[in-house]
Amino acid sequence: MSAERGVDVVSLGCRLNIAESEQIRALLAAESDVVVINSCAVTAEAVRQTRQAIRRARRGRPDARLLVTGCAADIERDALAAMPEVDGLIPNTSKLDPRAWNAPERALPAHQHALPARTRAFVAVQNGCDHACTFCVIPQGRGPSLSLNVPQVLAEVERHLAQGASEVVLTGVDVTSWGHDLPNAPGLGVLVQAILDGFPQLTRLRMSSLDGVEIDAQLFELLASEPRMVPHLHLSLQHGHDLILKRMKRRHSRADAVQLVKGLRRRRPDIAIGADLIAGFPTETAEMHEANRTIIRDLDVVHGHIFPYSPRPKTPAARMPQLDKAVIRTRAAELREETARRRDRWLQSLIGTPLDVLSEKDGTGYSGNFARVAVPDGTVPGTLMTITPTSLQEGLLL
Repeated sequence: MSAERGVDVVSLGCRLNIAESEQIRALLAAESDVVVINSCAVTAEAVRQTRQAIRRARRGRPDARLLVTGCAADIERDALAAMPEVDGLIPNTSKLDPRAWNAPERALPAHQHALPARTRAFVAVQNGCDHACTFCVIPQGRGPSLSLNVPQVLAEVERHLAQGASEVVLTGVDVTSWGHDLPNAPGLGVLVQAILDGFPQLTRLRMSSLDGVEIDAQLFELLASEPRMVPHLHLSLQHGHDLILKRMKRRHSRADAVQLVKGLRRRRPDIAIGADLIAGFPTETAEMHEANRTIIRDLDVVHGHIFPYSPRPKTPAARMPQLDKAVIRTRAAELREETARRRDRWLQSLIGTPLDVLSEKDGTGYSGNFARVAVPDGTVPGTLMTITPTSLQEGLLL
């Protein structure tokens, strides 16, 4: 663990958890000896990693009070509560409520918490999900979709910028559903435009995973033409075959995804595409798997998040005919290989191209299209610079 005493928050899973972990750390700032595991339950592997993190935290801080929150704290509540290392669980929907932690109300007034300086700031604009994808357990741990209003988001962005952030990432469980629960149901493009208008000093605005079918016209136009919107789109795609998408209860087709990316590339040729894809969904045939593999080619996916399917409790997909685990592993490996080939080809194409790179603390940085680039020794973290890479080594542009 990072400290012998004091507050440690271990964040697992999504970028929303990262944003919330900073708020939890501020909530518990007055505590003398506590460890929080902000857990994930999106897959069986994520739950395994949560249990592993709990055991590791207990070994590292044997005398600390160890608390677990996050999605697994709700979805796997009984199993985690039975672990001898765990002193208590905080419901995921209560994780930002001071009362749930027995913390003083003044420790975290609504959206007024102190945040550590960082180069990239994650701003949670939305939480929960109103959809019912058949494979997904997250609504059980997050509840319905709830949005921060525009002034709340602007206040969050302002605080991060004041502490030196050069890039802001908008995140949430289902980011593109932002605004559906607000008066007049504004689209996400309204929020993005308000941020860009309100903070001309903000150099880079990035979106976390988006549901392509919910990208409104204003957001599309900003992604296509606004230079401060980074040329990087990560899609919550999940599969490349229409029948599997239907069985997943997704709301887009393969053609919808292809048309979206083609339209963006026509306007912004340098945009880099990422996608979440599930391998081995129940009933997936070899032909359907091939469609899943070729969608990587058709969209030219260079940032692939590949998830081997695992049944989650109380989900409809868990009751469907399951594939053999060995088949799922093989298909996941094939999807990863396809993405790796395209990623390597894309990185090679960036050699000799000037890139705007935001430096991190580890001697590397990320370009706007999310390529990882080595930065000169001694570069101050958070520096935005132009680098022209000359070679590629193990996925790192040099």
